[in-house]
Amino acid sequence: MLSGKRYNTLNDELFKIFGEKVSKIAIDGGFTCPNRDGRLSYSGCLFCNEKGSGDFTNFNLDIEKQIDSQIEINKRKWKTNKFIAYFQSFTNTYADIDTLKLKYENAMSRKDIVGLAIATRPDCFNEEIYDYLEELNNRTFLWIELGLQTVSEDTAKLINRGYDLNTYEETIMELKKRKIRVVTHLIFGLPYEDKVDMLNSVKYLAKTNTWGVKFHSLYIQTDSRLYDYYLKESFKLLTKEEYVDIVSIAISYLPREMVIHRLTGDANKKLLFKPEWSCDKLGVISSIDKKLKELDLYQGVNYNSNM
Repeated sequence: MLSGKRYNTLNDELFKIFGEKVSKIAIDGGFTCPNRDGRLSYSGCLFCNEKGSGDFTNFNLDIEKQIDSQIEINKRKWKTNKFIAYFQSFTNTYADIDTLKLKYENAMSRKDIVGLAIATRPDCFNEEIYDYLEELNNRTFLWIELGLQTVSEDTAKLINRGYDLNTYEETIMELKKRKIRVVTHLIFGLPYEDKVDMLNSVKYLAKTNTWGVKFHSLYIQTDSRLYDYYLKESFKLLTKEEYVDIVSIAISYLPREMVIHRLTGDANKKLLFKPEWSCDKLGVISSIDKKLKELDLYQGVNYNSNM
């Protein structure tokens, strides 16, 4: 690995492809979600906050101004000149095709935007959208992010995910058929799931062999329904040590070529309720690196035995 990590990071992968550091810029495209507008429900997923997991975007600005602002910040922070436009907030394929084209093409109009990342749900595609994404994939570096979170159908109902595992499987098959990269999100620490449940989700994901994965720690923000649910149910939250242990084992189960985009959550410190360790992102990542070394684990070492 270029970075010396025991796992395949997104930074390393993008450096290999583009020959230099590439950073993502988060965009709020002004989309909503079928779990918010009444098509499925009005309440959203249990863990989702008021900004649709887009705490670090700014919908008060149009897309061009958001990009300009984020690029200025990232250039100072990372000294980089190439960027991936990341449509992060809510469900970014949940619109008619003309709206999608307008927003995506607007984001890609700058020469320093070398790729596009689109966060969405597997139940928000149709043939027209698939065809357009395939065409986009032929002219820019594209990946689609899908929020699976868990393979447990019981947990999926509890968190109001709104679709079943078959829907996810059909969607990734269609995207892979069109050679479109897929990144899957998993959340560790969902209510009443234990270590076995969480690692079952990882083993399932390893078998689908999608391009990338994001691991999220469950955290509770005061602007989410999860906050009220926790006050009522007081379910067990993962400790930092438990989370680090689970992620370290999860990494060993993944195929070596899978790209790890994220190792932990990124809570808004002003809104975070619990667990407090969620604010220490760098500390959690450092602990995962130490645990991998301590256990002599690296990505892929347990992949074959997992199958």
